[in-house]
Amino acid sequence: MQYNELRWHPLLEEWIIVASGREKRPWRPKGFCPFCPGTEETGYGWDVLSLDNRFPALVKNPKVSRKSISIYKVRKGYGYCRVIVETPQHEGDLCDLSVGQLKKVIDEFIKEYVQLGSDPKIKCVMEFRNKGEEIGVSLTHPHSQIYALPFIPSRIKRELKAAKKFMKKYKKCIFCHILELEKNEGVRVVYENKSFTAFVPFFAMWPFEVHIYPIRHFEAINKMTEEEKIDLARALKVITYAYNKLFDRSMPYMMVFHQAPTDGKNYDYYHFHIEFYPILRSKDKLKYAAGIEWGAGTFTYDGLPEERAEMLRKIVNSLPHSFLEQS
Repeated sequence: MQYNELRWHPLLEEWIIVASGREKRPWRPKGFCPFCPGTEETGYGWDVLSLDNRFPALVKNPKVSRKSISIYKVRKGYGYCRVIVETPQHEGDLCDLSVGQLKKVIDEFIKEYVQLGSDPKIKCVMEFRNKGEEIGVSLTHPHSQIYALPFIPSRIKRELKAAKKFMKKYKKCIFCHILELEKNEGVRVVYENKSFTAFVPFFAMWPFEVHIYPIRHFEAINKMTEEEKIDLARALKVITYAYNKLFDRSMPYMMVFHQAPTDGKNYDYYHFHIEFYPILRSKDKLKYAAGIEWGAGTFTYDGLPEERAEMLRKIVNSLPHSFLEQS
């Protein structure tokens, strides 16, 4: 029997997703890729493809393994787990896609955000990309994932709370203010175009962490203009190139879209942005989230964010103009 349920963590006051069927998912199968063109799942004649995850953490018809008892609460793990196959090509990163192809990927993210978020049971659509064996990625074909959740996760809740509090006190967006501070100091800015700024945040937790903020204030990915989609594609292409060039090896990272929940409430004080968490601190050394990070929730940062930003910025500044052409 496969169970998909939510279990309440009474000390942290957040939901844990329990999915018994995911332990059976394959690990990097040899000689066969389910995401390449021509398979049973994919077929032919596509540039970007959205698929249901074959080993979902959340499902439309969930079963629970037990009843709630006292503060040990159990809920059905209702939701959707989707995969966006970003290209027919079997290998590569976002930097290996053309700007035009990346724009198609962004359009697919938008379509899924709107469609999944229209389900009244879905409260938050989390779109993300895991890359690298060190992260635990089971398939190497370039792809991203989407979890449509029946709750608002704690990380987003904390951001919403901080943004609402700042807006109430200062009558301005905290993310816009962060962007203003970063642009004024300049030392942590890695890349800019007309619509987006990419920077190593003052408060970075991961060694080469980069955040991408839209210059115009909007709360979710579906609010972007066509020009902003192209500029976001350029920003994603530049940052992932810099990561892979940094140590002349493929950089393992997590990329997460932070955007407004889809529970029907007004979140105009929130600001869409993307956060990258790369886990290499040097060519052959990983940044491990260990005792102090997991036990206390307090990250340590070895080095200075300003120095790390300079390393990335030098790579970005050496890029030829043709690298960001749309075709």
